[in-house]
Amino acid sequence: MKNLVIASHNEGKVSEIRHLLAPLGFSVISARELDLPEPEETGSSFVENATLKAEQAAMLSGEFSLADDSGLCVEALDGAPGIYSARWAGEKKDFNAATARITEELRHKGLEIEGARAYFICVLALSSPHEKVKIFEGEVHGYLTFPARGKHGFGYDPIFIPDGYEMTFGEMEPSAKHAISHRFIAFQKFVDYLKKNKLNENI
Repeated sequence: MKNLVIASHNEGKVSEIRHLLAPLGFSVISARELDLPEPEETGSSFVENATLKAEQAAMLSGEFSLADDSGLCVEALDGAPGIYSARWAGEKKDFNAATARITEELRHKGLEIEGARAYFICVLALSSPHEKVKIFEGEVHGYLTFPARGKHGFGYDPIFIPDGYEMTFGEMEPSAKHAISHRFIAFQKFVDYLKKNKLNENI
């Protein structure tokens, strides 16, 4: 089997994707391992950003490439931070600062901080050097809690509680989070596409 390139330099994200792809037997390699440049995310949507990352990785590597663009959307903040979720954390990837900004934005609007409705979204883009990009999306809805709780996961996981649960993503064991996350939902659609088109035999 050829390599499937994961078009990401985020080690937490790559680790989750490796876990989700493990049952399929793919030989997975990240863009960082291939020393591919990290493209500027100039798109105005998750789909556009995932697409540009997947297309660049496929073009430079000559392999099938899978990109993930995901983020946290707070309903009372009109979907922010949304596509800017990583950028709110700055160059140092300081998600404590990003979390503080969410609370500041909610306070500025005079809104309740605890229990603010939010959702995670994941958009996967599958690209190859010779085929049109395929898109797969997943969402998980819930609410925010402060202060942050839990040491698992990454990014905004410690402040997000999915509907039907009492623990944050940061408190859940990785296997428990992987079973219900936005990324898992998108991956289920991705896997179904591979099986339907028998691409898992060709990648």
